[in-house]
Amino acid sequence: MLAWEQARLDEVVADMFGFHALQLGLPELDGLRANRMPHRWLALDTAYQGWQPGAAGAPLGVRCDFESLPFASNSLDLVVLPHALELARDPHDTLREVERVLVPEGKVVIIGFNPMSSWGVSHRMGGLGVRSARVLPQGEFIGYWRLRDWLRLLDLEVEAGRFGCWRPMVRTEAWWNRLQWMESAGERWWPVLGAVYVVVAVKRVRGMRLVGKIRKTRLPTAAAPAVVTQSGQARAPYQQDVNG
Repeated sequence: MLAWEQARLDEVVADMFGFHALQLGLPELDGLRANRMPHRWLALDTAYQGWQPGAAGAPLGVRCDFESLPFASNSLDLVVLPHALELARDPHDTLREVERVLVPEGKVVIIGFNPMSSWGVSHRMGGLGVRSARVLPQGEFIGYWRLRDWLRLLDLEVEAGRFGCWRPMVRTEAWWNRLQWMESAGERWWPVLGAVYVVVAVKRVRGMRLVGKIRKTRLPTAAAPAVVTQSGQARAPYQQDVNG
């Protein structure tokens, strides 16, 4: 699953341009490695343990609450959230904070578990002793269409979405390899049942003004009507003399 997510992140962020990029959580995935923005950060929750600073060229580490990011409003060009909403204390506040720090036309990439997939069913059955559910995080899974509604309320317009990982959880790698056929079949016949999804959205700002030269076209002025008068009797404007 991590390999599929890393490949999708490399695809979507490679052509995103700007100066400042941020990843929220999950340092096991390097969501910004294929991006060329000069300033990159990796934000980890204050309760996260076990992370060590990366090598030269890796994103700078920042410890903070996802509901209160230490960045100015309208300052980031890209924010990547690999499963950050599922582990956030308040996913609504986290999304609102992401919208605040994004510049107009900035982009957000979100990865999440699909509650309608077989993995999502295993997650909901965790309390019944299903062993496969133990590998998933204990946070709330947010449905794909539910997430789109949240983004729409924040004026974050969805540009692209994709599902992946259709094989169910199994106990051995041998069975996992035998079910490889489900990946191509799932992408073709039941795409919305993939275990994980990737959503790309862009921040739209209403009432924006275009900056730049605007060509001003002058309209031709119409000639003012002439009033013809003569001694003795006044005639109306544009009245012609029928006598010559």
